[in-house]
Amino acid sequence: MKPTITFEDFLKVDIKIGTIIEVNDFPKARKPAYQLKIDFGVLGVKKSSAQITDLYSKEDLHKKQVAAIINFKPRQIANFMSECLVLGIYNTDGDVVLLQASKGIKNGEQVS
Repeated sequence: MKPTITFEDFLKVDIKIGTIIEVNDFPKARKPAYQLKIDFGVLGVKKSSAQITDLYSKEDLHKKQVAAIINFKPRQIANFMSECLVLGIYNTDGDVVLLQASKGIKNGEQVS
């Protein structure tokens, strides 16, 4: 279990809903991954590297809404700068299942 945090700590994490608008293969990644471009509405488009190739095809991901942390410092992954972290849960097979809203949400809306 991870350490207990305060509500103020949680408020520092900026989780928003965005729509995947572009998906590309990422052959230089150490583990199979996609390069994603995600539209966060008025916040703009951010890039992310996501190791989700086992359960999702590029076609599955296009126009899918996802939850992502958008206030991490950008991170260099091979030759790609990842600007946000798409959220998911490992299933029993060790594959990532994406977290997403059950209904359509306006891009850029805050997860709370």
